[in-house]
Amino acid sequence: QVQLVESGGGVVQAGGSLRLSCAASGRTFSNYAVGWFRQAPGKEREFVAMFDWTGRLTYYADSVKGRFTISRDNAKNTVYLQMDSLKPEDTANYYCATPKTPYVAVTTKADYWGQGTQVTVSS
Repeated sequence: QVQLVESGGGVVQAGGSLRLSCAASGRTFSNYAVGWFRQAPGKEREFVAMFDWTGRLTYYADSVKGRFTISRDNAKNTVYLQMDSLKPEDTANYYCATPKTPYVAVTTKADYWGQGTQVTVSS
């Protein structure tokens, strides 16, 4: 079974930074897409950032482009989300996800999800 565990969330003032981690067990991310999503109270879950299944291309939501950076450490089987210049509107529960099958985009099929890590950005 695939398990994803997020960590690194917390409370930070606007303009600050946080780095989220997503540690995977059960398999590596090789040939599997992986991405970050977030959901704020009263809002729909939204896409934040992703690696395509090759692990070479990255994509970002317009709302975080230029501020967030997705990266990975293959040796640790961990994906990161570096969040800089945080804004109050970034406050949400952040999740990482990956498909059950290889060679598909996580934005079109996300089968495995972590428990989430809360990010709160104060004014």
